[in-house]
Formats: sequence, structure tokens, C-alpha cells
Amino acid sequence: MNLFERVREIALVNSVSQILSWDQETYLPEASSSYRSEQLAYLAAHGHRLATSDDFLKALGAAEEKNEPTDSSNVAQIRRETNRAIRLSTEFVTRESTVQSSAHHAWIAARKASDFSLFSSHLEKLVSIASEKAELWGYENEPYDALLEPYERGSSTQVISELFDHLLKELTPLAVQAVENSKRFSPSLPKGEYPIEAQKKFNARVATEMGFDMKKGRIDTTAHPFCTTLGPDDVRLTTRYMETDFTSSLFGVMHEAGHGMYEQGLPSSEYGLPSGTAVSLGIHESQSRLWENQIGRSPSFWKKYYPIAQEYFPTLKDFSLENFIHYIHRADFSPIRVEADEATYDLHIILRFRIERMLLNREIKVGELPSVWSDLFHESFGFSPANDAQGCLQDIHWSMGGIGYFPTYTLGNINAAQLFATAKKNPEIAKSLDAANYEELLKWLRGNIHQHGSSMDSRSLIKHATGREPEIHDYIQHLQARYL
Repeated sequence: MNLFERVREIALVNSVSQILSWDQETYLPEASSSYRSEQLAYLAAHGHRLATSDDFLKALGAAEEKNEPTDSSNVAQIRRETNRAIRLSTEFVTRESTVQSSAHHAWIAARKASDFSLFSSHLEKLVSIASEKAELWGYENEPYDALLEPYERGSSTQVISELFDHLLKELTPLAVQAVENSKRFSPSLPKGEYPIEAQKKFNARVATEMGFDMKKGRIDTTAHPFCTTLGPDDVRLTTRYMETDFTSSLFGVMHEAGHGMYEQGLPSSEYGLPSGTAVSLGIHESQSRLWENQIGRSPSFWKKYYPIAQEYFPTLKDFSLENFIHYIHRADFSPIRVEADEATYDLHIILRFRIERMLLNREIKVGELPSVWSDLFHESFGFSPANDAQGCLQDIHWSMGGIGYFPTYTLGNINAAQLFATAKKNPEIAKSLDAANYEELLKWLRGNIHQHGSSMDSRSLIKHATGREPEIHDYIQHLQARYL
């Protein structure tokens, strides 16, 4: 068995694990969580053993010696991942998976009860494991560098910190002004029925017409929207529904469909290899934020789809398109990240970035998190969350061990604006966007982002597509045009 065959075998094991994780989020009976933890831990350990076995290392060495130019990028990326994997023991990987699965269920209960104490001991274990992993992997400046690497290859805490500092200087006054402007004229969505079944049909229509292939995917319901890939032709989206506001599920589906179209655009014949894998979460998030915000909140989109929405939701019949646009462009300081508007969203991410670094650098203890969160949130938003559920318990990421994940959301916003500004310079794309036809845009994204897999790091990929490394100029211009 050669190297690539072994890598595909590992991908097969990981895909089975993803199926179990998807089921855990959607349909798993409440009493079944304990055994599911054992299943996931077993698969994590088995995949790790395969990826660090003597046979695998010999196959990797043979591929490096062979030095085929067509394989060089894949082999180099496999070496990079292998060097990190062999620093973690199978015992560590099993322990990490077990703790994560247990923590996830504790987080669900804690958030429901709005009681951080129910999750605190689990988070202490997760932070301890994250710190241990950072030491095993090694880092240049601070532990966060090591944990950031799996999500944003080639970047560093310092690079992201400097970018966020630059963004914060522009964003803080912009957000305040956007909120003030919204207070002058911010109509409410008409009260009435937005039936969940009608939402499901409308969402599926929009996702399909955007370009998401329903023959290779589906949409389900869960507490926290996400997208996951279970195989080369199996991409699952989830969303949640509010019967008082159809836009919550719609924008959730558009966001996750952006992720899904990226996955569907990767070379399926390369599934499991770096060349068939998304390069980073910052790039992944750029795809979801582009479709959710650059497209989904644009007047041209709603000029076409608002009459269709009125057919699905007769409550909107006497609510004008102009008022609806004002409604979806409103800005306010919300305690909840996933409900935040574009103008204030990145303040949520920067707060989490600060807190994660503080936890890893042992500047604060896990038990202090609710009060630290409240103080830092007040510093950025001018008020404190009402309770733990609206504060430090609102996100799923820490319960899954995802420390280092949050910065990729803001990187995604920056990348999305830069990619969209570049794509619109193409006259054919600009014309089709005005007509709410997205075939040309998706084709451009396929050619400039999707097809390259992980052959370049994220900064190089953005430069390849736009001619510039990631910068905040286009993002700030987009926010100013939309809100000011």
C-alpha cells in the first residue's frame, strides 16, 4: 500500500467519525451519549495509530525519496501533518476525544440551565489538554501559535493580533455609528406566522439556486448551525428555526451552503489528500460569509427573492422591500454572536480571541471566565450579558476543544470582502450579480479558490486570487457602504 492509499484509508476512518459526530448533533437519543463517546474515542485512536504507524512512516519516506513533481505538494503537506501527529500519543488522542464528547453534553445542559458551574470542570480539562497539546507540538512565541496552526496554516498569533488591532481601530467607531443610524430607522419584521415547513422549502430553493447540489447534500435541524463533509459527495448542512423570523434560518442556510459549495467544489477524486482538502478555516469562512452577507443581504438578491418570500410567507404582503432591506441591515449591540450584524460581529470574535490567549497564557483561571467575559464584553459593547447562556456559554466551540478556531471568523470576513471586490471587477460577474444570477460568481470561486485545495497556504491563496495578501481595506469599505 503506497502513501496516498494509506492517507485515503485514514480519511475513510475519519469520515465514519464525522458521521457519528453529525448524528450526535442531530438525531442521537439523549441517553446514548456515553457510548457515542466511546465510539468516537475509538475511531480517533484508530485513525491516529494508522497515521503514525511504522508502515505509514516508511511509505511517507519512500514517497519523499521518489520525489515525483506531481505529488510534491501533497507529500509535503502530509509530512507536515505527520510531524505534528507523531508528537501526540494514542493515549493522548483517546483522552482528548473522550473529554470533548463528555464536555459537549455538559455544555448543552449548562447552557440550557444558564449555569457555568455545570461546564466549568469540563472546560478546565479542555484547557489543560489544549495547553498540553501546545507544548507537545511546540510554538515560537506563545501557546496559542500551536493551536492556531491546524485552523490557519502558516499564520501566527502575532500576525492575527496586528491585523485585529488595525481592524479594531476602524471598526469601533464604525459600529457605534452604524447602531446610531439604525435607531433612526429600523423597522421590525411584521408579527405573524413564518411556518417552519415553509422556511424549509424557501431555504432549500435559495440554497439550490445559489449552487448547492442537493443530490450531494441535505439540510437538517440542530441547536447550532454547521456544515460537515461525510464523504466526497456527501455534504450536510444544518440550521435552526424561529417561527417569528424566517431570516434567522435563511441566513444560517446561506452561510452553511457557502461552506458546502466550497466542499462540493474541491476535487472529489482527491478526497482525503491535501489537494482535495480545504486549506484553512479562514478561507472556509470567507466562502460562507461571502454568500451570507455579500450576496444574501444585498438589495439585488432581495429584488429577485423578496416577491418569492412573500409567496411563502403571506405575513410579508404589506411590508415593503425598502423596509425589509432596512430590517436586514439594522445594527445593534447584541450579546449573542450568531445573532450579531456585520457591523458589530467582529467585536465578538476579538473578545474571544483575547480570552483564549489569556486562558492559555494562564493570565486567568477557568473559574473566573464568567466575570472576565462580563467585564470585557462591557468594555466593547457598553453592557454586560444578562446571564451565562448569553455570555460565556453561548458558543459550542470550546466544548468541542476548538480553542484557536474563533479568529478564523474575522479572517473569513476580511477574505470574503477582498474576494468579492475582486470578482466584481469582472464585467460578466457584475452583470449577473445585478440579476441575482450566481453561476458566474460560483465559477470564479471554483477556479480561484476551490480547485486549489491545500496546495497553497491561505495568505498565498488570497494573493493568487486577488493580487494582494489579506488586508482590511475592502472589508471596511463594504461596511461603510452598507451601514454609513
